[in-house]
Amino acid sequence: MELYFSGSQRAAIAGLFMVLLPVFLPNLFRPLGRASPSMFSEWNAPKPRHLDLLEGALMGQTVIRQQNKLWSPLPNQGWKPCAETTNVPSVPEKTRGYIQVFLDGGLNQQKMGICDAVAVAKILNATLVIPHLEVNPVWQDSSSFTEIFDVDHFIDALHDEVSIAKELPGEFSWSTREYYATGIRATRIKTAPVHASANWYLDNVLPILQSYGIAAIAPFSHRLTFDNLPTNIQRLRCKVNFHALAFVPHIRALGDTLVNRLLNPPNKNQAAYLLEERDRIGKGKARKFVVLHLRFDKDMAAHSACDFGGGKAEKLALATYRQVIWQGRVLNSQFTDEELRNQGRCPLTPEEIGLLLAALGFDNNTRLYLASHKVYGGEARISTLRQLFPLMEDKKSLSSVEERTKVEGKASLLAAVDYYVSMQSDIFISASPGNMHNALVGHRAYLNMKIIRPNMALLGQLFLNKSMEWSEFQRAVLEGHKSRQGQVRLRKEKQSIYTYPAPDCMCQP
Repeated sequence: MELYFSGSQRAAIAGLFMVLLPVFLPNLFRPLGRASPSMFSEWNAPKPRHLDLLEGALMGQTVIRQQNKLWSPLPNQGWKPCAETTNVPSVPEKTRGYIQVFLDGGLNQQKMGICDAVAVAKILNATLVIPHLEVNPVWQDSSSFTEIFDVDHFIDALHDEVSIAKELPGEFSWSTREYYATGIRATRIKTAPVHASANWYLDNVLPILQSYGIAAIAPFSHRLTFDNLPTNIQRLRCKVNFHALAFVPHIRALGDTLVNRLLNPPNKNQAAYLLEERDRIGKGKARKFVVLHLRFDKDMAAHSACDFGGGKAEKLALATYRQVIWQGRVLNSQFTDEELRNQGRCPLTPEEIGLLLAALGFDNNTRLYLASHKVYGGEARISTLRQLFPLMEDKKSLSSVEERTKVEGKASLLAAVDYYVSMQSDIFISASPGNMHNALVGHRAYLNMKIIRPNMALLGQLFLNKSMEWSEFQRAVLEGHKSRQGQVRLRKEKQSIYTYPAPDCMCQP
C-alpha cells in the first residue's frame, strides 16, 4: 500500500526530523577534534566572505584629515538637556498608596520600565516601591535593583518629584511576587495595555489604590505611552533615565579601571610607549577610544534567517534552532538572503563591521573596546575583526578574574559595565539595532556625544557586490554615513523618548 503525505504533512515531518536529528545523532554536531571538525558542527570557522575588501582594508592608509574629522567631537547643535521640571507641586506628605511593578527583560528594558514606573507613580500621586527585577529567562540573572543601581542616589535625585520607598511597611508585607503567583489577587493589575495612556491608570489603577492602599502591576514592560503626556511627566522620565539611575560604585570603579587600561596599556613596552606619548603630545593629540557593541548572538543569527557563510553545517544548525525556539515561525524565512540584505535586515558579522570601521577611517592603531555578551561562533568568528584591529580589548583582556568577581556570571552587571564604558568613549557604534543600541543612542544624543549608526540597507547592498574594489566601497561608506554620526533627530509619534530625547527632554536656548 502506497502512503501519501500532503505538503503540510511533509513539512511537519521534515521539521520534526530537524528537531530530532541532533538528539539521536549528537556527534554529528560536535567537533571531533581540533584537526577534524564534525561534518555538521556550527563552530567550523567560516572563511572571510569579502577577501578583496579585507585585503584593501589591510593595505589601505587613512588620510590624516579624514581621521581628524572622524575623531572630532560633535559641534554644538543648538540643543541642551532640559530634564529638570519647573513649577511642579512638591511631593505631598501623604500619598494615595503604594505602587509595585515587576519588570522583565534585560538591563536596558528594565531601565525603561523603572523610568515608566516613576512616571506612573507621579501620575497617581503614589509611593513607588523600589521595582522588582524578574530573573532574566535568557541569561538566568537574578540581580536585584540594589545590586545594579545606587538606590540612595536614585531616591535622593527624585526626592522632590516622587515618594519612593525601599520596601513596603509591615501592614503590606504580604504583597510579594510569590503571593501574586499563587492565585488571582484583587490588588494585582494584569491587564495594563502596551503603551497605556495616563487616563488608563487613573481609571483602572487609582480605584484599587484608594480601596486597598496598594496596587501591583505585572507585567509592566512598555506599559506607558510616549505620546500625549504632560511635559513634566516626559521630563521626569528623562530625569530618571539620564540622571537618577546611576550604577553602584563597584560597577563604576571597574568601568574606570577598564577605561584607564584601555588608554594606558599596562603591558606595553615602556620605551615604545614613551616614544608614542612624546609624538602624541607633540602633535597635540588626546588619547581616544571607540566602543563597538557587537550584537551577534545565536538568537539574532537564527531569527534573521540570513546566511553568514558557515556553509551547510551552520544553515542546518540555525534552522534547527529556529524550529526548536520559534517552531519555524520566523517572518524572514520567506525571503532569500539577497532580498534580506537588500532590505538591510541582516545583522552585520564581525568581519563586516570591521570593514565598515576601516572604511570610515579607523586604522590598526585604533583603541577599540568590544562590548558584547557572547558572539555566535566564538573567537573564530571575530578573528578577521581582530586582524583589522589588533588593539581590540574587552572586559576579560583588561581585568583579572579577581577584579571581575562581583560581576562575573551576572549578565545585567556585565552589561552595566559595558554601558558605563560606552558612555566614557569618544565614539560609540553598534553592529545592529537593539535595546543596548537604542539606550546608548538616546543617552549620547542627550549629552551631544558622537555615535555612528550603520546604514544597514546600504551595507547589505555593498556586501552583495563581489566585484567592488576597496576605494569604491570606502567612498560609498563615507557618503552613506555623513548624516549618521550623532546629529539630533526629533522624536516622532510612537517613538521612544529614551532613544529620541529631543524635543521632550531637550530645549533650544
